[in-house]
Amino acid sequence: MTLSSRLAALAALALLALAAPPLRAEPVSIRHDGVALAGELRVVSAGGLADGAVVLVHGTLAHHRMELIATLQDLLAERDLNSLAITLSLGIPHREGMYDCAVPHAHRHTDAAAEIDAWLGWLAARGAGPVTLLGHSRGGNQVARHALAAARAPRALVLLAPASFNAERAAATYRARNGEALRPRIEAAAAAAPDAWLDGVPFLYCGPSRVAAGTFLSYHRDDGLHDTPSLLPRLPVPTLVIAGSADTTIPDVAARAAPHLDGDTRLVVVDGADHFFRDLYAEDVADAVAAFVATLP
Repeated sequence: MTLSSRLAALAALALLALAAPPLRAEPVSIRHDGVALAGELRVVSAGGLADGAVVLVHGTLAHHRMELIATLQDLLAERDLNSLAITLSLGIPHREGMYDCAVPHAHRHTDAAAEIDAWLGWLAARGAGPVTLLGHSRGGNQVARHALAAARAPRALVLLAPASFNAERAAATYRARNGEALRPRIEAAAAAAPDAWLDGVPFLYCGPSRVAAGTFLSYHRDDGLHDTPSLLPRLPVPTLVIAGSADTTIPDVAARAAPHLDGDTRLVVVDGADHFFRDLYAEDVADAVAAFVATLP
């Protein structure tokens, strides 16, 4: 290669580098009510955060580096979408990894809305453009609740295999998992002070645990908002529901969402995917999210 051709090649590479979107992936932390919250920010678009972001919220007792959320961040970056994955504190400062069931539970299902709002405020302070909230499983219910009540509403929602609720199914699942009835546990928790500790109580996916009475009720007694599909007609922003056809954890997502579909509420069913959209199914999720975001005003 001659000197002139070598210089031309270097110049071309320099132009490509200038044209490529800036890439920034970094752990981030904010404080909310005196508790440090952890997340990971990926900025990949040419316009930076001003182009907006997808905020990802994990499911029950999970965290922002769980396989599904981490994979989706990678795949959204490939599609030039900025993202922020957050870990809900569940009362533990700078929480990492799955919640340890041996740690007493004093968190509430409803705590998530304020933490999500704190992150949206953090993004806004950094000049972020429109935000799409994506919640998986229980996180789907939590982002829907946030959108219903928040003064700072997101531009849109993506509900990925969002939690549904049926009292009979919840009772049957609790008995099958723990060998005891749910109703007496709810009654005992309701009779106690909200901050009173209940010991040896099966809770969520944990075995016998130390749980505050209010915590137990927050997760196991429906307050009228646990069933995400029934909230769809009330959501104030465009919403995409994504379901896996082989999801046995929340098997009724698509069927329950179908009656509520219109111009603002859409449904994508990923054929063959289970509740965690493993392997190539995550690509289908990322494609659906990117296509949805591209249609937003």
